[in-house]
Amino acid sequence: MAFWLLKTEPGTYSWDDLVREKKATWDGVSNAAALINLRAMKKGDLALIYHTGTQRAAVGIAEITRGAYPDLKQDNAKIVVVDIKPKLKLARPVTLDEIKSDKTFAGFDLVRIGRLSVVAVPKKMWDRIKQLADTQPG
Repeated sequence: MAFWLLKTEPGTYSWDDLVREKKATWDGVSNAAALINLRAMKKGDLALIYHTGTQRAAVGIAEITRGAYPDLKQDNAKIVVVDIKPKLKLARPVTLDEIKSDKTFAGFDLVRIGRLSVVAVPKKMWDRIKQLADTQPG
């Protein structure tokens, strides 16, 4: 199993939208590096849902229910999507500031390549985010 982070603008599509809909096709990704990550996703992998914009925090965990397949709404065969479903809302959001201030995340693509919308999350960093979500900030 691999771990990922999917960025979304909550005003466009939020964790609450995913919970309400019970499933979603994760589309709209066009960056080449992000598409490489999307293509690597397999059924059963887990993904942090990360709200961008003013919130800038990981808020929930989704499960990949279908690995990468062509986005039939696009004319470009290189554009792929994955299907996801909500798995767990984090006990509390884990903010980008918390991540940036924790040495566990040194070299993390979320910090290093801030504009990348689909990021691999190494197991050690995944576990640390879950730990931070279960503790009070500060």
